[in-house]
Amino acid sequence: MKSKAAVLEKVGEPFVIREIELAEPAGREVLVQVKAVGLCQTDMSIAQSAHQAPMPAVLGHEVAGVVAAVGPDVTEFAVGDHVVGCLVTHCGHCDRCRKGKLYACRHPEEARRGRDQAPRITTPEGQPVTQFFDLGGFAEFSITHENNLVAVSPEIPFDRAALLGCGVVTGAGAALKSAALQAGDNVAVIGCGGVGLSVIQGAVLAGARRIIAIDLQPAKLELAKRFGATDLVNPADGDPVERVRELTGGGVDAAFEVIGLAPTAKQALDMLTKDGTAYLIGVQKPGTVLEIDPLMTFNGGQKGIRGVSMGSTNFKVDVPYYADLYLQGRYNLDDLVSRTISLEEINDGYEELKKGEVARSVITF
Repeated sequence: MKSKAAVLEKVGEPFVIREIELAEPAGREVLVQVKAVGLCQTDMSIAQSAHQAPMPAVLGHEVAGVVAAVGPDVTEFAVGDHVVGCLVTHCGHCDRCRKGKLYACRHPEEARRGRDQAPRITTPEGQPVTQFFDLGGFAEFSITHENNLVAVSPEIPFDRAALLGCGVVTGAGAALKSAALQAGDNVAVIGCGGVGLSVIQGAVLAGARRIIAIDLQPAKLELAKRFGATDLVNPADGDPVERVRELTGGGVDAAFEVIGLAPTAKQALDMLTKDGTAYLIGVQKPGTVLEIDPLMTFNGGQKGIRGVSMGSTNFKVDVPYYADLYLQGRYNLDDLVSRTISLEEINDGYEELKKGEVARSVITF
């Protein structure tokens, strides 16, 4: 079937609105009519950096929509279901999946088409189109494996639901699952975009005592306060590490780096108290090196450093959970959506994101 999409034809160039062809859903595949898709920093990084993959490509992974058709072997969904997509592709039966660690699946290729099968997406001329993160959500329709989807209540608006599958499970999950924060912990969050604001909300849910938001954008700091930050630190006003140590009397139990830069990752380590842990969420550029003094960090400082993949999510459980919290008025998704835009405005939307002017823009259809 035909679908309009924002296609990346070359790394570093703007998205081009053009027509693509989607295959019929086979096996356990599901065709989703996309109703909303968020503009995530990760997609922008891929579009502009050296993450190589065959072009052209369709990106977009914060997807919410309605099931339009199902393959013959689909058991979890029916036409008309409201669903959220997640890039955590998984087989569902390896030892990691059986433990609920879908993000660490050993055989995600089982939920993808094999090389002997026709591609899910092509150009009208028959050229294969790369489907990033197995979703390709910057389009009117998306075809994916049922393992990449989860059903949600039809009561939640699509533009809010779209954020659940990445920004929310990554940020809130980093606080609640990766870090397993406890009531009374002191926390610092470096970077207050959509994911950082979700870290803050996760820390609130965990009962953190002090939640210190760190960002260069005053507007984002004010937004962080609305989401539950107790203290605001702008690095333009002085050394954020010293400020965090001053506010907490020695450092935080957990520091979350959400930007993806080596200097801020080092700051996250330096602002820890003894036995604290830095959680690196932001995607670093390939080849980035973080210099660490093992004696002062690990031996004397007893500090830890951990990479975070998708907030350690079991999204089949977590997405409906956060959706319920939103519907109960206990999780703020409304203020995460800075504005809704059309597919044709995608390049302007990413320019705003680069300037740090918005938490999240969401494409709606």
